[in-house]
Amino acid sequence: MREMARRLGKLLGSVWMLGLGVGALLIGWASRVYFASDELPPFVIEKLPLPHEDLWLAALEAHVASAAFALPACLLLSLTPMLRFPRAHRWLGRGTGAIVLAVLVPSGLYLSLFAKGGAPSTIGFALSGLIVAWAMVWGVRRARAKDYVGHRRGMLHVLGQLSVAVTSRALLFLLDAAGIDPEPAYLFALWAPVLAGVVFVEVCVVRRSHRRNSHAPNELAAGPARLRPAPADRPNGFGNAA
Repeated sequence: MREMARRLGKLLGSVWMLGLGVGALLIGWASRVYFASDELPPFVIEKLPLPHEDLWLAALEAHVASAAFALPACLLLSLTPMLRFPRAHRWLGRGTGAIVLAVLVPSGLYLSLFAKGGAPSTIGFALSGLIVAWAMVWGVRRARAKDYVGHRRGMLHVLGQLSVAVTSRALLFLLDAAGIDPEPAYLFALWAPVLAGVVFVEVCVVRRSHRRNSHAPNELAAGPARLRPAPADRPNGFGNAA
């Protein structure tokens, strides 16, 4: 029964990652309209007029471009086969971290000031961006300290918040199909993925790692034949533990 649950969890995780990858590619392809010089997408038109319009448009383009790179990059870094190429993993991780902290988060925080839905939306977007910044810095520090479990925890929070771009759009589509009023639907589709991402990492991933580590004393007591690294101590995804 436990083995079946483990396999089911692995399958669902693979489907989830594949869905995020496809969603990221679709969003990236659809976002090319933001860089067309001869037209403005409806999302931009409904925002006008804006104070410092040129600054807002520049922030939007920077945010869209950096997000189109960051989410696929984080998905790639999370794959176990990436550990076979530690140098590529390290440099891609550094580049992704730099883009996230220098471009994605600052531009997102500025755009959040003009978010649809007023203050609740602004707070939601800002919270997500601050979680990304905190988790990225903390995760990098954990990697430098050779704490790969902590590094994984931080990077999963980054991935969880970046995935909001995909899950939020999927929720909006479902809520619209169900005939839910657009304003509360928009706020729910924003806040639900932000909070769910934090809860999933802290409850499902971190606690599972702690349970795995709790078996280590029993393995040590069993003798040298069982002295092998616990699963949470072996690198896997983001250069950290499984």
